[in-house]
Amino acid sequence: MFQIPALIAKKRDGGQLTPEEMKYFVREVVNGGVQDCQLGAMLMAIYFKDLSDDETNCLTKAMRDSGDVLGPWPVEWEGKIVDKHSTGGVGDKISLILAPALAACGMKVPMISGRSLGHTGGTLDKLESIEGLFVSASKDKMLQILKNVGCCIVGQTDNIVPADRRMYAVRDVTGTVDNDGLIAGSIISKKAVEQPNALLLDVKFGVGTFKKDKNSARKLAQKLVNSGNSLGIKTVAFLTDMNNPIGKMIGNALEVAESVNCLNGNGPSELEDLVVKQGGQLLFLSGNASSTDEGQRKLKETLTNGEAARKFKEMIIAQGANPEKAEVLCTKGANVWSVLPKAKFVTPIKSKCSGFVYAINSQKCGVCSKMLGAGRQASTDQIDPSVGLELCVDIGASISEGDIWIKIHHDREVIPDDIMTLLEEAIDVQSSPPEILLTRVTETIK
Repeated sequence: MFQIPALIAKKRDGGQLTPEEMKYFVREVVNGGVQDCQLGAMLMAIYFKDLSDDETNCLTKAMRDSGDVLGPWPVEWEGKIVDKHSTGGVGDKISLILAPALAACGMKVPMISGRSLGHTGGTLDKLESIEGLFVSASKDKMLQILKNVGCCIVGQTDNIVPADRRMYAVRDVTGTVDNDGLIAGSIISKKAVEQPNALLLDVKFGVGTFKKDKNSARKLAQKLVNSGNSLGIKTVAFLTDMNNPIGKMIGNALEVAESVNCLNGNGPSELEDLVVKQGGQLLFLSGNASSTDEGQRKLKETLTNGEAARKFKEMIIAQGANPEKAEVLCTKGANVWSVLPKAKFVTPIKSKCSGFVYAINSQKCGVCSKMLGAGRQASTDQIDPSVGLELCVDIGASISEGDIWIKIHHDREVIPDDIMTLLEEAIDVQSSPPEILLTRVTETIK
């Protein structure tokens, strides 16, 4: 029998916890044998002394096994179960497009996703812009949807990785969130319960995410990949530039609308490119394409032949959406705003100078969207699904004084001055365009 104070002291002094010690500690976290003060002390010891790869892998496995594990999946699904995870980004609606596109390629995508916190959006909040849609599903319900549709996007239940729920709550109030080992344990354990054959991790860096520089993002990505692989999941990470927002829309219903356009082959080119690259990598990694190029061709075809949009429609109906409204939402060229919540006001903002769009600060845009009501600071905050921002220019494009560069979708008649100030600071117009246009995926970590 181990003693919790002794384990804390061992880590505090730089020692490495054994698999048995780590398993015991995590089990006691769930069972109530670890007091909040003891958990905070252990997390702080880990924060300062860090976790080795072996410790991270043991932590991840123990967290995964602290609650329910999905499956076992049907034998015929072997090699077909895939998923992705993003570390968060402004305008990142890739999951809404990628999951149904992968299902259209014959994959099974049991995606457990999250909500917004801070200035980045949450996939579940975006989906809930669709009237009647539910994101809470039992294991049996998920299995049924996967059999009938091929993909679902749902939230974490109380019985999935309960250790993470308690540990994250204490990390959040003890200043120990930003530790790569703890981040890896949290992310990979929640994906590992899905028992996927292949996993892609989209690790963001830049002003719009919590990893500001590429080197620190690379370090986290390698930790995540090592942890995933240690559990028998074929895992790859992309390092993705998050200095500028992804796509044109920032908000909840706005991003659903843009996602549906992309599913119908009519989305922004850079958004489609990211979806295709991630899907192509997963098809190759899982053995369902002979190369990433072939995987990308297969994935892109579903966006042009209507199959991805059809899968999205089937998924949202299976998750509670009205079938007639889902048909309207997913039909190419239909008026999506007849079924999605629409803001009362749309205010265009004009450029104050002429030149070339050098950059658009994703963090400032994300903060403005949250201030409008599209995001939350605390998990209990309510969000307004209709509000957000609509970008009207591309990086590198020429712009003249007086041209509209962004539109604010808002429900309050008067836009607060601090939002206007932030948006003025968000666009960078220079006399010449960037020498190199934005490259989103800068590196692949295996």
